[in-house]
Amino acid sequence: MEANFNLLAYIFLLAAVILSLITLWRSNRFTSPLAQAALIMSFASLTLALVLRSITAGRLPLATLYEFALLFAWGILLFYLISRRMIKSDLLTVLIALLEVIILSYSNTLSSGPRPLMPALQSIWLQFHVLTAIIAYGAFSLSFCLGLIYLLKEKGYEGIGASVLPSLAKLDNLLHWSVAVGFPFMTLVLITGAVWAEEVWGRWWGWDPKETWALITWLIYAAYLHARKTYGWRGKRAAIMAIVGFLAVLFTLFGVSLLLPGAHSYV
Repeated sequence: MEANFNLLAYIFLLAAVILSLITLWRSNRFTSPLAQAALIMSFASLTLALVLRSITAGRLPLATLYEFALLFAWGILLFYLISRRMIKSDLLTVLIALLEVIILSYSNTLSSGPRPLMPALQSIWLQFHVLTAIIAYGAFSLSFCLGLIYLLKEKGYEGIGASVLPSLAKLDNLLHWSVAVGFPFMTLVLITGAVWAEEVWGRWWGWDPKETWALITWLIYAAYLHARKTYGWRGKRAAIMAIVGFLAVLFTLFGVSLLLPGAHSYV
């Protein structure tokens, strides 16, 4: 059943991509609401898949890279649905749906069988660590998409038909909001990770590749917030920093696991 719900979520995401692209090409009153409904159904399907996996495994789905990829996709959709109250853009729908399709496509290449928790993962701090990461990375995903939209808007792209992009000021403010929400949780990711590491390995910090890249990610977003508050950085520079920060997120999550083996290689 879990696999069926994952497949259903994937199908709804593909439908959202197609419907949103149709809306951007030739806006009408049907395709945009249908695209939103498809994303909502995808979120519901993914939620059911995660619940079923928890029941099957007898634990929260936090232990493998496959499970984290599903949670990552779930967190992105959650923040997208929250942001719909503040911004309605078919281009944002396209970008979010495409990002979701890429993540779920990648998850399908990973080993998906549930397995018992190894000793290093049998800690309450793991749950806090992963759950705070889901919130942080979901918010940063939204800022990434908003950064791309900002750059397109600045270059003169205004949308097609009735699908008009929000103003640059609104995009910049919402981008800042998403980073400001994600950053405290990213800070908690580092703190809970350090506590977990001390409990499991007897040290707070070991410069493991994933630890190092998580710190690099934190520094990028810290620099963004500092530059905005101290030097008034807004607009294009802020959008570029949000994009770079999210690329660091992706490398931390997936690139490190594939290219830089370390203590987190099992995740």
